[in-house]
Amino acid sequence: MSRALPGEGRLRMEFLGTGGSFGTPVLTCGCEVCTNPQPKDRRTRSSVLLEWRGIRVVVDTGPDFRVQCLRAGVDRLDAVWYTHAHADHTAGLDDLRPFARPEAPLSVRARQETLDEITSRHGYAFQLGADPHGVSKPSLVPSVILGPFLEKGYPVVPLPVKHGPFDVLGFRVGALAYITDVNAIPPTTLPLLHDLDVLVLSGLRPQPHPTHFHLDAAVEVARKIGARRTILTHLTHDMAHSALEAMLPAGIEPAWDGLVVEIDL
Repeated sequence: MSRALPGEGRLRMEFLGTGGSFGTPVLTCGCEVCTNPQPKDRRTRSSVLLEWRGIRVVVDTGPDFRVQCLRAGVDRLDAVWYTHAHADHTAGLDDLRPFARPEAPLSVRARQETLDEITSRHGYAFQLGADPHGVSKPSLVPSVILGPFLEKGYPVVPLPVKHGPFDVLGFRVGALAYITDVNAIPPTTLPLLHDLDVLVLSGLRPQPHPTHFHLDAAVEVARKIGARRTILTHLTHDMAHSALEAMLPAGIEPAWDGLVVEIDL
């Protein structure tokens, strides 16, 4: 069955994955969270599906991308946007094959440095046309993000942020902003986050980290931005979902795989 799109004038975001780079459970780990059978403590690598006005876009294709699409019933994509080139956000690129055929290539948007790294790993996917040996591959068309762009005629605002020494992007569609893998938001980006209905922000773990906001830092930044609803993602196995819900202040909540959020455009 085809996945239904949201109604006219609505933007829907589904969290395909909400975990850190290891996912949860972590391989070889026997901690309380990793052995917890609660579904909301099963966190695949971070990614979201955005749908509005007949448009369907995925942000990042991590190692769990195939399983995420099967679970969410994703049967069509119009584009892929990449935040950055780290493996936990790009390693599922080859699973774009069903969505990106030679007769219908798929647009891939990212910063130039991100595209350079992705194409160095997956150059075959950016060679248009069928493989002469009959090997199955995605057919992808790179598009460099230099500033605000149109996705099938609808404006999208890229959000430059810092991930330790790395320059990465978040994205704003309407009154929703998605920012993962971040430990600093430049002063030039903060005005782009004004008047949000929903802010999605990385909140890795309780302890400080050199390249991610930890929980206290994420809460402080969320309060400064002042979105009407803030949802934390890219979560490690250090805390169970129920514990996060209990400790976070009003207006701020943890994401979980499969969470769906809808807002008016």
